[in-house]
Amino acid sequence: MVNGIERPLDLLNQAKGKEVLIQLKGDKQIVGTLLAFDIHINVVLSNTRELENGDMKRNIGMVFIRGDTIVYISPAN
Repeated sequence: MVNGIERPLDLLNQAKGKEVLIQLKGDKQIVGTLLAFDIHINVVLSNTRELENGDMKRNIGMVFIRGDTIVYISPAN
């Protein structure tokens, strides 16, 4: 057990209310505050921004993202 994480969803539970980076299929990246998720890794983010080459491309606001479009989720630190 590292940092209280025993299962994969424990990391998402710890990231609730914090900013996360999400890599999507099709080479898109977004950053936003994780509000909610389910067992299918469908996620709801607020204050969401789309990134292009590491730079902000546009503000999106609140979004729902289907889990099957996500490659990975990382705490943004």
